[in-house]
Amino acid sequence: MTAPGRIGEATFPGRPESVADARAFVRRALIARYGTVLEDVVLLVSELLGNAVRHSDSGRLPGGVVTVTLSEPADGVIRVEVRDAGSPRAGELRAQPDVDENSEGGRGLYLVDLLADKWGSHLDDDGLVVWFEISFPPDKGRRGLP
Repeated sequence: MTAPGRIGEATFPGRPESVADARAFVRRALIARYGTVLEDVVLLVSELLGNAVRHSDSGRLPGGVVTVTLSEPADGVIRVEVRDAGSPRAGELRAQPDVDENSEGGRGLYLVDLLADKWGSHLDDDGLVVWFEISFPPDKGRRGLP
């Protein structure tokens, strides 16, 4: 069992190829901390980083970055925060469950809403932060790969 606290943080360029780098960072951090990968966490980080690159100033402006922070606020809970530079249209985010089944996008927040125990967003001085928390109680088993 580990003590709650910060797991890790990494900053990535606001480019599409950074999504794979963020997934790799999360996998390494989870393996170092827990000895396993929680694939739902990796998937949701991928979705949120992709959204940040596509929809925020982090992906639109030269030199834009996106920061991923992993923490364990309580035993058995992983919290992920994805911070981008925001956008003029950044407001209250919500999942859209009525996405066209043939659409190639639009499911990111729907997946977050479906898989995370809780999630939300807020603006701060540095931009938009979208966060989620996923529990992994020992009696339910840890999903993922050893």
